[in-house]
Amino acid sequence: MIKSLPTAAAPMAPMGNARRSPLPAFVAPAWAAVEKGLQALQPLAQLAARVYVAKVFFLSGLTKIRDWDTTLALFQDEYHVPLLPPEVAAYAGTCGELGLPVLLVLGLAGRFAAAGLSVVNVMAVLSLAEITAPALQQHQFWGTLLVALLLWGPGKWSVDAWLKPRLLP
Repeated sequence: MIKSLPTAAAPMAPMGNARRSPLPAFVAPAWAAVEKGLQALQPLAQLAARVYVAKVFFLSGLTKIRDWDTTLALFQDEYHVPLLPPEVAAYAGTCGELGLPVLLVLGLAGRFAAAGLSVVNVMAVLSLAEITAPALQQHQFWGTLLVALLLWGPGKWSVDAWLKPRLLP
């Protein structure tokens, strides 16, 4: 059998060890162990993010229902939610702050809960005429955690992860 010469489309394979790591021999196994450890911590980090953000919004919802007359007055005078009448905005925001955190902590419809709380978070920032820099920074931090949960999901320690193999063949 006649072998053809290598072309640009089919380069010649290297001789001997096909792929050498540029790292010293001891670094690659150590880095692999670090990566494995960090991956093992991902479910804990996702759970911690879910609990932290859920607590913030749930406590805000509890504050609103403790004094509903004040809540309605705030939505009437202070919070200017775009596109919604003040009373509807008060009910929607409070329901979101009380219901979505429960879903988020459980990791049940986790991405849905993260998306919903992201909307609540954005509306909270947009509805205030003036927001202090520290308050804005808090909302940005919560938003970042929510986007991460939206993108990567609630993690292995969630009802979603438990349900997925049972509902999807």
